[in-house]
Amino acid sequence: MKVLITGTSQGIGKAIAEHFLQQGHTVTGIDRQDASIDHAAYTHCKCDVRDTEKLPPIDDVEILINNAGTQNEADIDINLKALITITEKYGLQPRIRSILNIGSASAHTGAEFPEYCASKGGVLAYTKNVAMRIAPYGATCNSLDPGGVLTPLNDCVMNDPVLWAQIMAETPLKRWATPEEMAQWAYFLTVTNKFCTGQSILVDGGEAINYHFVWKD
Repeated sequence: MKVLITGTSQGIGKAIAEHFLQQGHTVTGIDRQDASIDHAAYTHCKCDVRDTEKLPPIDDVEILINNAGTQNEADIDINLKALITITEKYGLQPRIRSILNIGSASAHTGAEFPEYCASKGGVLAYTKNVAMRIAPYGATCNSLDPGGVLTPLNDCVMNDPVLWAQIMAETPLKRWATPEEMAQWAYFLTVTNKFCTGQSILVDGGEAINYHFVWKD
């Protein structure tokens, strides 16, 4: 299938793109950084998702995965407004089969930076809106809401033994997810799944049970 993924240069987005490529799909990535994937079926578009004038023309997207995001840096503009722009431009059309928004456990708990929580909370509401609008095409729209994931974005706490011990004390499974695990969930929700729609799938190792956010000052 023809897959469009935002934020593919590192972390969860890169892992998702690589997983889809391994399964034989054609993938286009949009990221403001240079490409980090070298594959014959991968096309990289270097572009900030906020830059509506420079978004590439891509027709007949079958799977759209909104992964591009930030933390404590224009959260509303990138995590929510740009996600809406990308979805309206590429996802709301008859060839679409599935849309997946990468949200956050923080949207459920509020246990993080204020604008970050608000941006991800908006993603949850918008997911339901889109699910209703693409249902006539037989397509699904869900959000995948991770807790802690082992990505460069989280290096500042992953490499701090004291904070890491506190975080593990708040996580019942005593570990964070790998980007590859998130990629498997993304594949399931967009390719395998045909009926679940308008849902926010919380995958956080039980972290949300404690509702206590630990971070570096």
